[in-house]
Amino acid sequence: MERFDVKRGLVKQVTADGGLAGLAGKYFENVEDTGGNSFSGSHGIMTSIAASYNEQGALLVDVTNEAPNFDDPEAVKAAMDVRRKWTIFLDEATGYNSKQRGDKGKEWAKKASKAKSAISSARHFMGLSENLSDEVRAQAESMIEGIEAALTQGDNTGAAGRAKKLTKSLE
Repeated sequence: MERFDVKRGLVKQVTADGGLAGLAGKYFENVEDTGGNSFSGSHGIMTSIAASYNEQGALLVDVTNEAPNFDDPEAVKAAMDVRRKWTIFLDEATGYNSKQRGDKGKEWAKKASKAKSAISSARHFMGLSENLSDEVRAQAESMIEGIEAALTQGDNTGAAGRAKKLTKSLE
């Protein structure tokens, strides 16, 4: 399963233009609308494609690819065409080009890493600190629970914001 950030407002626009299944139908052979702005289908070497927008407005895709016959130039050419269509679909479904999608993915992962690091640092600090009140410790543990919940839900942006607050509360 891959996750891609989507430009603000694009989900609403895609929905108005026939939904994610409608967009996919422009590029892929077998597309079935599975409701809720999602679809499943297949196209060429992509034997299974499932995609949907989540609550945070990100595009979630699960794709199964089959390797082409590399000895057959026509099969390789067809596979390259499928990959080209996939890239164009992602460009339209996210509003970002390949490089921007990669940068956004790195940024999203970095937020999760910072949040996890803040949790680790806070717990280490609380373990070493002898003059931290029970009230501050309880507040910090509550904030940690909130960060962990956000990470579990895939809300790395929210987790990173809460992590900053946690760090400041322990300064």
